[in-house]
Amino acid sequence: MASSACATSRSAAATARARVDATKPRANQTHGNVMHRHARSMRARTRAVVDNDTETNDKPASRKASAPRPDTTLRPAGVSDAVVDSSKALEALARLGGNPYESERKSSILTVGLSIHDCPVEIREKMAVPAEAWNEAVAELTALPHIEEAGILSTCNRMEVYVVALSYERGLREVEEWMVKHSGVDIDRLRENLFVLKDRESTAHLLRVSGGLDSVVMGEGQILAQVKTVFQMGEGVPAFGRHLTGLFKAAITAGKRVRSETSIASGAVSVSSAAAELVQMKLPAQSFEGVKVLIVGAGTMSKLLVKHLASKRCTEMTIVNRTRPRAEALAEEFPEVNMRIELMDQFLSLAGEHDVIFTASSAVEPIISKKDLASMSQCGELVGGKRRLVDIAVPRNVDADCGEDAHTLVYNVDDLKELAEINKGKREAAAKEAESLLLEEQRNFEAWRDSLETVPTIKRLRQKAENIRAAELDKALTKIGDGMTNKQKKAVEELSRGIINKLLHGPMAALRSDGSDPMEVTMTLVNMHALERMFDLRNVKED
Repeated sequence: MASSACATSRSAAATARARVDATKPRANQTHGNVMHRHARSMRARTRAVVDNDTETNDKPASRKASAPRPDTTLRPAGVSDAVVDSSKALEALARLGGNPYESERKSSILTVGLSIHDCPVEIREKMAVPAEAWNEAVAELTALPHIEEAGILSTCNRMEVYVVALSYERGLREVEEWMVKHSGVDIDRLRENLFVLKDRESTAHLLRVSGGLDSVVMGEGQILAQVKTVFQMGEGVPAFGRHLTGLFKAAITAGKRVRSETSIASGAVSVSSAAAELVQMKLPAQSFEGVKVLIVGAGTMSKLLVKHLASKRCTEMTIVNRTRPRAEALAEEFPEVNMRIELMDQFLSLAGEHDVIFTASSAVEPIISKKDLASMSQCGELVGGKRRLVDIAVPRNVDADCGEDAHTLVYNVDDLKELAEINKGKREAAAKEAESLLLEEQRNFEAWRDSLETVPTIKRLRQKAENIRAAELDKALTKIGDGMTNKQKKAVEELSRGIINKLLHGPMAALRSDGSDPMEVTMTLVNMHALERMFDLRNVKED
């Protein structure tokens, strides 16, 4: 009986899909093909978390082999893989007469983004969203018809938009249109570099990002701080709603666990330290001794640069910043380094005196170009006669045409991939340990999110009970007529409310779950579908 119903549902679903596909414009088909093609590599990287078919990723080495995955044919819509741990709970739904295909989760979590893995810096920098524009950007996104929540993770290596969308296709289209408007990048060029992830893939991706598994230098710690910053910026912002708040909380927890419970962060490097190491590798003597170094900016990335340059015996450097106090505070943190402090208006004249220039400022336009280089003297033989411009800012501080200068070598964040490949092998074993932790945190988040699905059912059940109570009370009072005092009417009304509350206590308790226990969430969703069917709650309109 159940299998027949499922077969009928699948046939109907296939027919419906065929009709939709037949009426869909060709542009949307092309759009889908482009998304599929460009999301493929990202999906491959997230598959270890998304899929739990293999023994390696399904359990830590110390745990016993898990039981075979249960048959999910009768899974209620809205129940994730994370909570389907017992086929008995789902069979119970069939016995209750529930149809697992009657409803589906109303909204989806989407990730639409660009990353250093697939997109060049000249596109990423146009998409960058600075901290001061973050609130306005997420407000613009949630003002769109099919976007309920929005958050943006914008770093030197990635720009990712996370949204909760009422409709996958329409929500995706609206995010793409917003990205085109924000960046000025043509839609076709954008799609060539874009990746799109949905629900479990989206969740798995953010957890991997926070854990440092998707970074250019695997295990680097700066990305976790950047995820925390997004969470902090979203606090109290209506656009950053309950689902994304929960997701970013889970990502922060996952990032902390990966670094404390595995060795992936052992010897890990940040973008700043990777840049310092890359330059050292490229110098003729592979040493900073005698090399004149200038750093533009006095923020976090510059601080990390100073730290790692000092560890490589670079003890003299010039710091150029817009304001003196912040640069002086940086100098105080490193008393062992002889640090010269200058203001930004002196940058170009100072640049001509230095061999290696690291730029990490928040400027939105290039601060040096090929024309500026033409008036600078050539560097000495210690550095091979070539000045090195190392741009780790996004948007870029160094104009692309600087690479055309015969006496200049230009590096940006995309060039750090070379160093990443060298370090990758060292951390792969630790990454396998991290995958199981990420999977555990993903299941916890999905169980919590699934538990939220009962909230509309609780509201509709209360609404239906109240509608019945009010209607029946009105009938009774009409029959009685004017023979009752106001006090008596109030007593009868309170009696009717008391009866309803007593009757609803059991069903309401069956619909409540804090999301901490996946099996409890499974049974709660089974109860939800049963009650929706028994009381015909899908046809109830909330006041």
